Amino acid sequence: MTSAIAEVAAASVLPNPLAEFDFALPAERIARYPARPRDAARLLHVAAGGRIADRGVRDLPAMLREGDVLVVNDTRVIPAQLAAARGTARIGITLDRPLPDGSWHALARNARRLAAGDVLAIQGAAGFTALVLSRDADGGVALRFSCEGEAFASALAQAGTLALPPYIARDEGPEPSDATDYQTIFARDPGAVAAPTAGLHFTDALLAALAARGIARATVTLHVGAGTFLPVRGDDPTLHRIHAERGCVTPEAATAINVARTGGGRVVAVGTTSLRLLETAADADGRIVPFDGETALFIRPGYRVRAADLLVTNFHLPRSTLFMLVCAFAGTARMQAAYAHAIAAGYRFYSYGDASLIAPG
Repeated sequence: MTSAIAEVAAASVLPNPLAEFDFALPAERIARYPARPRDAARLLHVAAGGRIADRGVRDLPAMLREGDVLVVNDTRVIPAQLAAARGTARIGITLDRPLPDGSWHALARNARRLAAGDVLAIQGAAGFTALVLSRDADGGVALRFSCEGEAFASALAQAGTLALPPYIARDEGPEPSDATDYQTIFARDPGAVAAPTAGLHFTDALLAALAARGIARATVTLHVGAGTFLPVRGDDPTLHRIHAERGCVTPEAATAINVARTGGGRVVAVGTTSLRLLETAADADGRIVPFDGETALFIRPGYRVRAADLLVTNFHLPRSTLFMLVCAFAGTARMQAAYAHAIAAGYRFYSYGDASLIAPG
């Protein structure tokens, strides 16, 4: 599958009702800050056959084997939350993704007040404006900013703030420490609204231990968009539309992944973002081909994962597309049991929470 927009609807069998992806999560299980140091987080091992074991992220080198390859996402989070005005109307903007022509797709609060041709004054940076090119029915807008390249990055640094996930409940909002806490050690290519949070657990020491074990690493890029925060509305997941995100798998990364697998190594996707991009770039046999484009792949039960053998991921929201993804990978019953264990055992959930290593069902 190498098309610019990848969809799974035609490939899926009838999904489970949305209620099957629900579970009760006590508020105190939601992490407001990350573990320190990062690799001190806990790791739930959901092994083949349904076995569950309590481990730590630092155990990961011993749980993998020589010849395996980690696939990590090097997207870098940008300060994507902007405050704007059109006359006296206040407009909240969350950048979503850059478009091929240099404009940006964004989500806008009070978008119904906007029309093509409107000019928005962006607060916090002198002379920083955005022209509304078009408006979607669901609150999305296409914007062309008054500057590009380094000038745009500089204006965004002045005017923007991190779009922390809404479930990180802090009255004071983002803190200075979030500027580093919410970036992975792999972050290189700016463009994400949200961090690929499985990567937040890795440190230099952990990477050195993995390398000493003979575990390779391949880097891909998927710029996580604002749509990752959108809930599934209604009771039918098939009606939910995944917002497109821009991704790239270079020829070098594709070769490294394929060589590892051909040699008997396992492909370990670090994060749901890496897994979605690998599946977008995989052919029918699971072999990775270079890819550069947008993906709107919605992985849910009924989809057969071809490109990854293990998944490192954090714990996800109930009834979310990401929980559906891990259920597709490992089985809904297995993941419901694993999450019940994690809640009872005091694991920390969501972006700043603990991690899991999952084998397929």
